[in-house]
Amino acid sequence: MRNLKLDQGRDMKTYTGDRTIDGIKVLADGQLLPDRTDLRRYAEMGFEWGYEGAEPRQLAFALLLDHTGDLNLSADSCESFMKVMVANFDNEWSITSADIESWLLSKSKY
Repeated sequence: MRNLKLDQGRDMKTYTGDRTIDGIKVLADGQLLPDRTDLRRYAEMGFEWGYEGAEPRQLAFALLLDHTGDLNLSADSCESFMKVMVANFDNEWSITSADIESWLLSKSKY
């Protein structure tokens, strides 16, 4: 898969999540997405999605941080992103950097 550039100069990535027999798996362009609990710890049990809570909040933070590279923006936005996006993910899901960027541009609506 070729990385495209967003208008802001960030790489275009595809993020995927799946519940497998081996547990939760979240990937960014095929590589495991770090939970970034080294920077903010919202959850003790890793990632989750499909509801509002600590584990979906950790996933929201990690997705935002991976996309933006901005710790403050990611921390400030993860609650809303979790409620609007992550809480509504199905068992298997996929979003792109463009989806995240679109949400960031429209987040004032939420």
